[in-house]
Order: sequence, then structure tokens, then C-alpha cells
Amino acid sequence: QVQLVESGGGLVQSGDSLRLSCAASGRTYAMGWFRQAPGKGREFVAVIVWSGGNTNYADSVKGRFTISGDNAKNTVYLQMNSLKPEDTAVYYCAASVFPRSGRYNRNLEYDYWGRGTQVTVSS
Repeated sequence: QVQLVESGGGLVQSGDSLRLSCAASGRTYAMGWFRQAPGKGREFVAVIVWSGGNTNYADSVKGRFTISGDNAKNTVYLQMNSLKPEDTAVYYCAASVFPRSGRYNRNLEYDYWGRGTQVTVSS
């Protein structure tokens, strides 16, 4: 069992930056971020695969968000710049403890989830 704890959410203005952190209690193969806005489904944001350090992003955040982390510390970060009101959502950290053949952009490719942290961007 791996527990994930997110931190770093908050209320910011459009154009501001925010950094989210997620600490895992055990070893993981990949760690990602998803988000869910009110009335919408959970959507993929970004992922980092520790082996090789490969990253992948949703088109909506490319060029604005950066995922990074420290595999030795089982910690992943999401640096969010140029935030927009449409980025408002609950952000969830997710972990995969097995290698998968996909791109880690689907919910079912993850084994554990955090409880989420709220990010609100005002216009």
C-alpha cells in the first residue's frame, strides 16, 4: 500500500504561479497529476516515469506546467505558471507501482491516489 499526500494548493490570480507537491510513502514506477473541475470528469495533467525521466503533458498545460521530482525521496512536483481560471480544479496525485505499456494518461494506469488539493484561479 502506498499513501500519497498532496500539498501546495491555494487561491491565486490569473497569471500567477503555484507549485504542488506530492509525497509517496513507498517506491513508485511513475507519478502523475490529474485534475477535476466542478461538474467535469477527472482529466490527465502530467506524468513522470522515473526510469528514464520521461514526462508527458496534456495539451492544455504544455508550456505552462512542469512536472519534476526526486525518485529517491518518492516526491513529485508540479510547477504551474501562467495560471488561468480554467485551471481551477481539485488536483490529484497518482502513482503507478508497475510498468505499463501505455502513456500513463488514463486513470486505470494508476494504482494509488491522493485525496486532492484545491487550486482556484481568479480572473
